[in-house]
Amino acid sequence: MTSHIIHHVANLTPPCPSRAWLSKPHPTLPILATGTANALRVYSLTSFNLLSTITGGHKRSIRSCSWKPGSKEQAVIATGSFDASVGIWCQEEDDNEDWRFAIVLDGHESEVKCVTWSAGGNLLATCSRDKSVWIWEEVGEDDFETVAVLQEHDGDVKCVAWHPEEELLASASYDDDIRLWREDVDDWGCVSVLEGHESTVWAVEWEPIQGRKEGADSRLVSCSDDGTIRIWKKQPDQERQQQSRLSIIQDTSGEKWEEESRLPKRHVRTIYSVAWSKETHRIVSVGGDGKIVVYEERSTPELQDSRTNGVEPVTQQPTVDGFTSESTEPGMDISAGESSTSNASNEEKVTWSWQAIAEYDYAHGVFEINHVAWAKAKVDGSSQEVIVTTGDDGEVKVWKVS
Repeated sequence: MTSHIIHHVANLTPPCPSRAWLSKPHPTLPILATGTANALRVYSLTSFNLLSTITGGHKRSIRSCSWKPGSKEQAVIATGSFDASVGIWCQEEDDNEDWRFAIVLDGHESEVKCVTWSAGGNLLATCSRDKSVWIWEEVGEDDFETVAVLQEHDGDVKCVAWHPEEELLASASYDDDIRLWREDVDDWGCVSVLEGHESTVWAVEWEPIQGRKEGADSRLVSCSDDGTIRIWKKQPDQERQQQSRLSIIQDTSGEKWEEESRLPKRHVRTIYSVAWSKETHRIVSVGGDGKIVVYEERSTPELQDSRTNGVEPVTQQPTVDGFTSESTEPGMDISAGESSTSNASNEEKVTWSWQAIAEYDYAHGVFEINHVAWAKAKVDGSSQEVIVTTGDDGEVKVWKVS
């Protein structure tokens, strides 16, 4: 049983004439862009109607798009296409319907899977079926330079995502791995490899700053063809230094990231997309089974033995539906992703675990759902947080959770 309900609000009209790949809400304006065959369609999240269709520039379908943050004078969006090119589009001043194809970025040798701007808007990351990740820097109006070509993945790269505060880039690949990249002096390099998924990693997304635990780094969520959704966190430097002192072999691999938890398993086919809410801090997932699932991280008071002062090593143990972020001990109830200890302990601590709180089956009929995002839309006369799903049926649908 789930505690919340997903309600259908509206379909964006008219629908796309063919498969729709993804929809990206603008960071501040009530609009979103949808990538489809040979066109980018811009819809209103107030009227749910089509505002403009951007064509030209690309010869094949638009697989990905990303709004440039901080563009005050005019909206700017990057697009990635199956024709292996990346495009930069600028909205004409005083005209919401006309867009100018500013520049094309060439270099990839195969279809571009994902494009994304850094939080500062000065860097653009792209990835491709050619197994590479490119980083571009805007050095002037309609002028970009290639600052890095990263080729350490062994399979096509499905997704790239920038950290919300730092110039730290995550990439997900067909090789089952996630890689994290940073610039060191003048060169970009891989600082960590997140291993654990048993099949293609389709998407990654960073935890938003809003709602993050105080003093904590942003975590990373990933989804895969193996049917799992995993949360990754950075190991504190102090803990890494302590481990290095105890080890003969010094850790020179860069940053240490570990799997913190797994979300309850609710999908029966490939999970293509996940999104992390800035407002409620919930996660939503979609995939090949046409299902929408919403998850919430909840705290559970837990008693611990005062004799150890709570410094026992923390390990991850599977529960029925996933992993908790604390160790399980004899006498602990591990049902439904929650955990608790026996009455032998006499101090209280808090354990966090993820729970599925809402599900909606066949949200796009028999069609697969390719992408999901959180957005702000006008619903019942007020601005509310909604879920936007994009499917193989060409439909873009708006949902709310109550």
